[in-house]
Amino acid sequence: MNALTTHDGIRDATVTDAAACAAVYAPYVTDTSITFELVPPSSEEMARRITEAQRDHAWIVLEDEKGVLGYAYGGTFRTRAAYDRTCEVSVYLEHGRRRRGAGRALYSALMPRLAERGMRTAVACMTLPNDASLGLRRAMGFEDVGVMRRVGRKFDAWHDVAWAQLDLSPAR
Repeated sequence: MNALTTHDGIRDATVTDAAACAAVYAPYVTDTSITFELVPPSSEEMARRITEAQRDHAWIVLEDEKGVLGYAYGGTFRTRAAYDRTCEVSVYLEHGRRRRGAGRALYSALMPRLAERGMRTAVACMTLPNDASLGLRRAMGFEDVGVMRRVGRKFDAWHDVAWAQLDLSPAR
């Protein structure tokens, strides 16, 4: 697949994007340990997630003339009130889109939206190993803050999880 082009567009997601987002996400669930979900969410579940993310955070899609190529979103980090200005972010791209600028484009559009909605800190959780995800986060300015060892089990193996954070507050 080609690098990101000027024909590709980023916009806020709607529930009509749910099936396309579910299709992008499903191979991550079924074929990788990048996500710890075990069953791909249905289109209806993805629509619920988009609606929930749009309420207080953001969910955006990257598309071209053929449809959705990937998406990124921010969501609740923890439910306790003290965390209400911290969000957890994720990005998912269709197979073959990694390391071609799409993830960077999505995060570059997502972070200002989150800051405008009052988010101060974005955190990202990455199953290890995942050089592409770690590289993207570092390129976007995320700071590595720790690794939790053997905390997730998928495909009969234990996996480590790395955490990173990005300050979204305006420069002073």
